[in-house]
Amino acid sequence: MNQTLSRVLSWVLALVVGAVYGTAGTIAHAYRLGPIPVGLILAVIGIAALFVALRALTGDRWTALCGGVGALAATVVFSGSGPGGDVVVPGGDLDLLAGVNLGLAWGIAVGLAATIVVAWPDLRAASSRTDN
Repeated sequence: MNQTLSRVLSWVLALVVGAVYGTAGTIAHAYRLGPIPVGLILAVIGIAALFVALRALTGDRWTALCGGVGALAATVVFSGSGPGGDVVVPGGDLDLLAGVNLGLAWGIAVGLAATIVVAWPDLRAASSRTDN
């Protein structure tokens, strides 16, 4: 029972931390220094590092998945227009390279990073099988 409660609490905490990172990345992804999308680069590095840390520290795919769900939920929520009509992620006025929208790139990067980290094979389990 205690281990189950611990796992569920880690999932909830990962969901909340993922939502915080997703919110920060959604707000900061549009920052550019000249033509370089510094905000997008730092946001993708930060969110990927969060997912890797969640997976590495807990050894649990579900914790990383909960972090990804939280980040994606925050990205989707803040990508729409607010009650006053404000839009955090603009539709088409910020282009990365070759006409790719920064907001679209951010949304895809969050989902892709979460998918890769969750789907990555558990190398510790594979090495313990070969050591026996």
